[in-house]
Amino acid sequence: MDQTQSGTGGIGQRLRELRLKRGLNQQDLASEDISVSYVSLIETGKRAPSEAVLKSLAERVGCSVEYLRTGHDDATVKELELKVAFGDMALRNGSNGEALQSYSEALASAPLLSDAMVHRARLGQALAFEKLGRLEAAIQLLTTLFEDPVTVAGSAQWAQLAVALCRCYRESGDHIMSVEVGERAMRKLDSLGLDVTDDHIQLGATLIDCYRERGDLGQANLVAARLLVVAEQTGSRVARGSVYWNAALVAKSRGRVDEALGLTERALMMMAETDNVRHLALLKGVYGRLILESDSPDLERARTLLDESQLGLLEAGTAAEQAWSETSLAQLAIQLRQFDEAAAHANRALGLLRAEPRFDAAKARVLLAEAQFLGGDPESGGATLRAVERQLGQLAANRGSAEVWRQVGDLWQRFGRPDEAMSAYQRALTSVGLRALPTTAEAPSPRQVNQ
Repeated sequence: MDQTQSGTGGIGQRLRELRLKRGLNQQDLASEDISVSYVSLIETGKRAPSEAVLKSLAERVGCSVEYLRTGHDDATVKELELKVAFGDMALRNGSNGEALQSYSEALASAPLLSDAMVHRARLGQALAFEKLGRLEAAIQLLTTLFEDPVTVAGSAQWAQLAVALCRCYRESGDHIMSVEVGERAMRKLDSLGLDVTDDHIQLGATLIDCYRERGDLGQANLVAARLLVVAEQTGSRVARGSVYWNAALVAKSRGRVDEALGLTERALMMMAETDNVRHLALLKGVYGRLILESDSPDLERARTLLDESQLGLLEAGTAAEQAWSETSLAQLAIQLRQFDEAAAHANRALGLLRAEPRFDAAKARVLLAEAQFLGGDPESGGATLRAVERQLGQLAANRGSAEVWRQVGDLWQRFGRPDEAMSAYQRALTSVGLRALPTTAEAPSPRQVNQ
């Protein structure tokens, strides 16, 4: 581009090219308000035309104002906006790879889009990264958007970003950061003194689950109790359903399965009228698993719920959520003594999770080992449990890993391997910070103790 055009974005160059292409001279572009000399100054890049002049010149050379200004016509901009809209639709429908591609293609031409459209595409891109399990990329992009000065604290978009950040840190296993982000956001809301909205309630509900995942069940229960009161007073049915849902998970973690079942039933009542296929499917899956863990499980009712959950997640869930559904069905099959079917579900879960060293895969392998042991193949069951132990060695030591180590120990114990069981139980205790006594001296003999 000619150096003289750089200050006007190439408007003059495009104007001259179109004029010559149409067989016009500068006099043809002149009018009562636009002199020939002014046209010449614009074409040489020495003057930047006003919006009114741009519109007049565009009409004379037969193009859009947008083309003269940027070199791209309105159709290009509309096409990019449609890509963002398609990304939104694909994300809602669970086509996360297609959503990411659409957002990325739109953002490749970000200078042509409005600031609001760019922000929308970047948020969608971050959420697509999250659903595809690319949590590091999602966290990086969400943090940039959350800390952007144009993101107004307390707004619906600000709350959505805070919730997404909490979720991503929680799913990545960084429970300290997930809670820190949530607590900081809640303190900010308190300081602003805003009326409570559904977005604020959703932030609180997410924080409840972050506390639960961190193992702080007392704090999770306290926040849940307070939030339930607020949600009943000011929240929509969806907001209340979200709080009941997370309160149910806390009750389950505290061993109160009957209480968790009651809360989950209320959550389903609240959300039954929504069109969010994914949320309803996840909630039905939670309900079905709770039934399996109750004292007198209704296995047919559990099967109905888990089958409905699987159908919904096949339509709108992520690969990890579909794997979770398969492990739920494996658990049901074991209780029905259908061990081959249980192993098939567990293997499908592992296929969906691929080779990622995550707790979901470790839990699926525990169920696979149980199905193999109960199905009369102790050699394969033992090998699978060894694989679980190796996988746990790659994961962070926390409450989640302690839970899986406990399950591994229980299986070793049930199938006559007490030494392996003791080792797994010790690893479970270590995962939650309970260390063994230091062996600074040789232990005394029973005779010495009794003297």
